[in-house]
Amino acid sequence: MKLLTLNCHSWQEDKQWEKIRDIAKAIHENQYDVIALQEVSQSIDPNIEAKNFASVLLEELQQLGTSEYEYVWDFAHIGYDVYEEGLAILTKHPIIDQSSFFVSRSEDTSYWKTRKIVGVTIEYKGKPISFYSCHLGWWEDEEEPFMYQADRLLAHVQQNGIFYLMGDFNNNAFIRSEGYDYLLEKGLYDTFALAKEKDSGITVKGKIAGWDENKADLRLDLILTNKPVAIERSTVIFNGNNRPIVSDHYGVEVVITD
Repeated sequence: MKLLTLNCHSWQEDKQWEKIRDIAKAIHENQYDVIALQEVSQSIDPNIEAKNFASVLLEELQQLGTSEYEYVWDFAHIGYDVYEEGLAILTKHPIIDQSSFFVSRSEDTSYWKTRKIVGVTIEYKGKPISFYSCHLGWWEDEEEPFMYQADRLLAHVQQNGIFYLMGDFNNNAFIRSEGYDYLLEKGLYDTFALAKEKDSGITVKGKIAGWDENKADLRLDLILTNKPVAIERSTVIFNGNNRPIVSDHYGVEVVITD
């Protein structure tokens, strides 16, 4: 099974249409089973060209001859005053359940710190597997603390079988005793750590929105699971070495041994 997660930074990129085509080309060529996307936006004004980023991506895939994917999307908050910013999951497997739920204290979609999760359960080789696209807050945010959001997330996930949490966790995995370690203490496994083959795992270099003073290399984008599954490979993608840069975050792809 192949998974991909990417914070798209949608409709905020220079050469946005070129980058959409780069993402579509990677999906078309790699044929991921499940794709989790964050910062998947659409314009509040339907007359503006920036329609739902996930639907545009599917249109580009269809142009390439890939039509098996469907997507689930919901918006978490208003971004930049003109977008409904949300999360999406794309899959080419039958969706047997879907959900979206708030994990932030705020449930006011006009507030930019409001956080929501989008989830699906698919049928894969005759068994159900659940996936969640995640975009959480920061460890030291007193108003919307990461710990609260992580607890609320884990209270909602499908606990009966295997699940994957995929996305931008806004906590650097290289820093000890903060959000990353908190998730591992809750019994989650990092597919990067489980992988037989891996690279640096770095998904952010330098200053980006939300990390305005950053000068370090960060590993913010993760694929976590509740079972110690066999991971053949974990690779950073869209970083300029493994395909062109398409966002202020790089993506992460993993190959799971079935």
